[in-house]
Amino acid sequence: MLRDGDRVAVALSGGKDSLALLELLDRWRQASGVTYDLCAIHVRGDALGVTPAYGPLEEWLAGRGLPHRTVAPDLDAGDAPPLGCQRCAWLRRKALFQAAGELDCNVVAYAHHADDAAQTLLLNLFYGGSVHTLAPSASYFRGRFRLVRPLILTPESEIARFGRACDFPAPPPACRRGADSRRAKVGQMLRLLGPDYLRQVRANLLRVGLAGYDGGSDLDGVG
Repeated sequence: MLRDGDRVAVALSGGKDSLALLELLDRWRQASGVTYDLCAIHVRGDALGVTPAYGPLEEWLAGRGLPHRTVAPDLDAGDAPPLGCQRCAWLRRKALFQAAGELDCNVVAYAHHADDAAQTLLLNLFYGGSVHTLAPSASYFRGRFRLVRPLILTPESEIARFGRACDFPAPPPACRRGADSRRAKVGQMLRLLGPDYLRQVRANLLRVGLAGYDGGSDLDGVG
């Protein structure tokens, strides 16, 4: 996913997943022999609008010494909160890629994991009528950016265990609309399967969702 000379921007929400990705990519460039620059971009905003700067995250980033930038989504005149999940996600993604371009990055790394991928397949099936999930890697804006998801095959439970070992700061407040989102409902449905989900269902959803992945398509989830 990463190549010599890449400039990688990690989309940093401040939660355990994105902090783990930043930490692992920092360690990987020291151990792998692949030479790439690394920075973090935190977007301050959710469905209710721009959110305040989050001190614990800013302090943690400053202590790491990694280049980082905090940006806010640029709401249009017609964007009256609360925003729909898709509009909110679009504005946050726009702010992220704009900042990545200003930092001269050619790679944007997301911390989506195996459980996100399983949920996304069902979201796309239920609400979009298609059977695919998040792409491990994709090209955006005619090749200007490469989007990568290095943790796409990693279960969330393993990331949580790594986060506890690293003693990451507490995450920023979650979006108040997140608990009622389509993704949250699909996650609740999968958890009802209990051990079957962990033993078999998640792997099957990943296998089916990634079956048509060709290494270059933009495959984003619905909702």
